[in-house]
Amino acid sequence: MRYSCLLLALLCSGLQSGTLVAEEPMPIRAGVSRAEITPPEGYPMAGYFHERLAEGELDPLYARALVLRQGQTSAALIVCDLIGVTTDFFETVRHRIAEQTGMSADHIVLSATHTHTAPDYAAAFAAWMQAGQPPLVQIPETPETFRIRWIATLVERTVDCAVQAFSSAVEVQLVSGWTEQQTPVAFNRRFLQRDGSVRTWVGLKHPDTVRSAGPEDPQLPLLLLRPANGGPQTVLSNFALHLDTVGGNRWSADFPGAIGGVLREALGPQTISLFGTGCCGDINHVNPEGGERNQTGMIGESLGQTIVAGLQHLSEPEDTELRVASRVVHLPLRPADSRLVQDSLQILRQVAAGETVSFDDHVRARRIMMLDQLRNAPRLASDAGALSPALTSTLAGVGESLPVRIHAIGIGRELAIVCLPGEVFVELGLAIRRASPFRTTMLIELSNCVETYYVPTRAAFAGGGYEPNNSTLLPGGGELLVEESIRLLQQLVASPEQP
Repeated sequence: MRYSCLLLALLCSGLQSGTLVAEEPMPIRAGVSRAEITPPEGYPMAGYFHERLAEGELDPLYARALVLRQGQTSAALIVCDLIGVTTDFFETVRHRIAEQTGMSADHIVLSATHTHTAPDYAAAFAAWMQAGQPPLVQIPETPETFRIRWIATLVERTVDCAVQAFSSAVEVQLVSGWTEQQTPVAFNRRFLQRDGSVRTWVGLKHPDTVRSAGPEDPQLPLLLLRPANGGPQTVLSNFALHLDTVGGNRWSADFPGAIGGVLREALGPQTISLFGTGCCGDINHVNPEGGERNQTGMIGESLGQTIVAGLQHLSEPEDTELRVASRVVHLPLRPADSRLVQDSLQILRQVAAGETVSFDDHVRARRIMMLDQLRNAPRLASDAGALSPALTSTLAGVGESLPVRIHAIGIGRELAIVCLPGEVFVELGLAIRRASPFRTTMLIELSNCVETYYVPTRAAFAGGGYEPNNSTLLPGGGELLVEESIRLLQQLVASPEQP
């Protein structure tokens, strides 16, 4: 009894003096920056299966960087207005950022919004790497080199943007949560047919359509950062909808640009908007009931208003510990043997000659050309020239599986940001969110590696359609991503990776 009283007295004394009180978690600091990455006129545009050369711009393209720092732990999320992030781009940028900031390269994520009015840059990037990654000042300014000159510009501005965000980080208040989009702007674009197959884009009024083949995801996860010094607020939002609402031959960031305008009008002209594209491999903006296409401005305005309203209901996390984890997942690749490669080259020759080729065959041929580069060393079509330009340097000849890095960034038990490669089916994202131990889970696709192309479910491969035809993965790759993402989230909660 005497010792118990003594211990109680010591505890009380310690609580009064502060010596035994648990330390307050270190504040989170955040830095945000952006850099324009709009290519010049005449640069090839991505998004479709024919060459388009840019004729100007509707609105500029940007790289935007968000860096979170807490003690020795840091994480960087860089989102670019691009069709996708090639592994060449990701590996180059993350290592340069790590060298200049001291961050772990494994804590750096590079994602794309997937706007279809962005540059087609993979071949130029591979050529730039094969030339030794010369800086912009060393590349002559000639008509023959302007594509590679823009690659050097893209790399330098993206790296500088992230370094600036890292160095300018200030203490912030974080609030997070999610809201739901009530006005329909996103629809599943795959439809079950009477014969049991699945077709993309045909709509509910097609005579052979039974029903939509999958769900949508109306959830809008949100993170709001308010600097303690009263500086501009930053909003990170996330929604599952394909960025293919503009079209034409002029550069545009698509509807996320319109979201930014709504947020600046509501929260102040200096507000910074970052948009991470959700898992929307089978989601687009075309209403299947009637076929009408929601327009870019309407989508951006509607989502922006939903975000503004949702910001009023976010909550500050009780636990603000910043945690970061990543891992490499090996996704099995489809075959690309000599017969498949030669058949595909013949199809591409017919396309180049202006002959009529089915869309499905054209898509399959281009997919096999990529698989030839990934699986075979040397490529079977190495002498095909313009029919099969080199699209990757880092992944050339990797073999039977594709190594992709996935990330999870956590704040307490309130918010997780999961970053995945490729165009991921909405069903896979929903499966991750349902199993997540975090209150709010953002799912950002097209991160770090675009060479998967689409990431369908096993069931989608069985049903068929455009997306499985345009995937470099074997069936089951998507489910493997789900399993590894859930393990990563569980690891983040149980024993977070040390910086």
